[in-house]
Amino acid sequence: MTKRDLIDEINTRFPHLSHRDAEVIINAIFESMVDAMGQGDRIEIRGFGSFVVKHRRAREGRNPKSGEIVSVAAKRVPFFKVGKELRLRVDGKASPKGSG
Repeated sequence: MTKRDLIDEINTRFPHLSHRDAEVIINAIFESMVDAMGQGDRIEIRGFGSFVVKHRRAREGRNPKSGEIVSVAAKRVPFFKVGKELRLRVDGKASPKGSG
């Protein structure tokens, strides 16, 4: 599913919203999530999962082409941990709680 598909789904479920309104809503959600994670905050969506920022230490790595040892700087990376309800639904072991 793409961002465009999400916008189309909003339009299907809420026909009183214009396409532009649906696009603004989806963009606002994603921008808020990016801003929160950029500040190191955790995002938890019950029944879906959580997004956290993990810190990776600096380390030495190897260039796979030349075998030369290179220094890899410390960095922060986004990480998604799936929620129990989503995991069960994807696995087909739980029925949906609602149709929408």
